Amino acid sequence: MTLGPNELLQVAVQAAEDKKAMDIVVLDLKGISLVADYFVICHGNSDTQVQAIATEIRKRVHEVGASLRGLEGMDAARWVLMDIGDVVVHIFHRDEREYYNIERLWSDAKVVEKV
Repeated sequence: MTLGPNELLQVAVQAAEDKKAMDIVVLDLKGISLVADYFVICHGNSDTQVQAIATEIRKRVHEVGASLRGLEGMDAARWVLMDIGDVVVHIFHRDEREYYNIERLWSDAKVVEKV
């Protein structure tokens, strides 16, 4: 069974919440970008927390039978990028999130209030 974007989004957000990710924001990119339907953006307060959030999302994605198409940045743990197909997850270290402020770059996207 293949999970749709909404189900993948729920898996990613729940896993991030379970690892105490901070300030989780979901952007709906449908009709704005061909890259993905959703961006999940969050941050951790330490390298260890950033890695723990990414590891938990990867574990949950595999548990539901989906595949992780790409994973970048785990070693440095300053900005981890996870490609789960129609959902792309950005896990920042707190300092990098403030610096890059990608929510502003995608300001045309709607913020999803409830996941």
